[in-house]
Amino acid sequence: MLVCTLLAAPPAPVSGASADRLERTDQRLSQARFPQTSDRVRGAIAAPMSPEVRRLSTRVGPITKWQVSPGVSYTTWSQDDARGPIRAHLLAVDLSTPGLQLDYASAGAVRRTDQVSDLLARDRAVAGVNGDFFDIGDTGAPLGLGQDRQRGLLHAPRGGWNSAFWLDEGGRPDIGYLPLKAAVKFRPNLKITNVNSPEVRYGGIGVYTPKWGASAGYRWTGGQTAKVRMVRVVNGRVVETKNKLPSNTVIRGFLLVGRGEGATRLAGLAKGAKVKVEGWLQGRPQVAITGNKFLIRNGVFEVINDREMHPRTAIGIDRDTGEVLLLAIDGRQSFSRGYTMVELAEMMQDLGADEALNLDGGGSTTMVARRPGGSVGVVNSPSDGGERLVANALEITYRKP
Repeated sequence: MLVCTLLAAPPAPVSGASADRLERTDQRLSQARFPQTSDRVRGAIAAPMSPEVRRLSTRVGPITKWQVSPGVSYTTWSQDDARGPIRAHLLAVDLSTPGLQLDYASAGAVRRTDQVSDLLARDRAVAGVNGDFFDIGDTGAPLGLGQDRQRGLLHAPRGGWNSAFWLDEGGRPDIGYLPLKAAVKFRPNLKITNVNSPEVRYGGIGVYTPKWGASAGYRWTGGQTAKVRMVRVVNGRVVETKNKLPSNTVIRGFLLVGRGEGATRLAGLAKGAKVKVEGWLQGRPQVAITGNKFLIRNGVFEVINDREMHPRTAIGIDRDTGEVLLLAIDGRQSFSRGYTMVELAEMMQDLGADEALNLDGGGSTTMVARRPGGSVGVVNSPSDGGERLVANALEITYRKP
């Protein structure tokens, strides 16, 4: 029985100017530190061109559409403009449909990766797309947060990568800033900055549970070996404390891993000390997943990059219809150049999204759907020539009521 309980309990709300400052700071951090795709490939640069010129030159090709399941439709089309061709793929999801659910999908352990089609097959999903950006060159773990219907909170940073899509306590979709709230009970000097994240923030303390998978050693500290500390807690008591980090071992109980000042503070925990960690996401969401940037919030564009083109994946909400929109744009191929962030936001708005979030793109962009004949498979054209191993996905399941 784990004493480290990752709960879905609501925290005291962060409000007013403090919440606004926190969100702006974390957005600046995320935009400064991370590239546009997990694979870190530099995208082709689009010719400077006004939105008006692009729109006037746009030609849309034939549209193909079918019903994936009750409440889910798939549509694909090609179009061309002065910048070149693209191919688009859209899943429109009506979550009010009885028997239909949207959920977080993974390969089990937080750090384990798999192809989108295999992630979805585990739950016999009828459709889905790739999810969050992830630590592609190292641990494989997602950079942001993940909440699963059945397994609860899986991973999250306190801030810095918290631009999220979620289903609230009542199952209603939303997009916004979703912080982690975590604390070591009765020990306010121990500030938790990460839960099952690929790396502990410098000066912070990360929590690692069996949900993470095999321990990652100094990869948790970005290669830092000095001024780090690991504290192991089993059945609510410290059983081990040392300045070396375990690698590729099964996590029993849970670990507290500190860097810098975080390591110094953990050194004050002696063997036998009582420790209980509680963690939750604000608002008690049923399902949650992050991307790197908001495309649209309250109908207003949040992105300005109209130069770098990539394959893209996005999720949006049409407030008028209540539909969730999942969009994949093929790229890095002769028939589809990919989209800039501004073009992606424009397309989501044209499709009816009032809120939209950019998910991982590049070679990760993958859409899976059930075809008219009943088989489930990849319907877009991943730029790697096949499916990439990714950290997580959003899946759509349907069970006839």
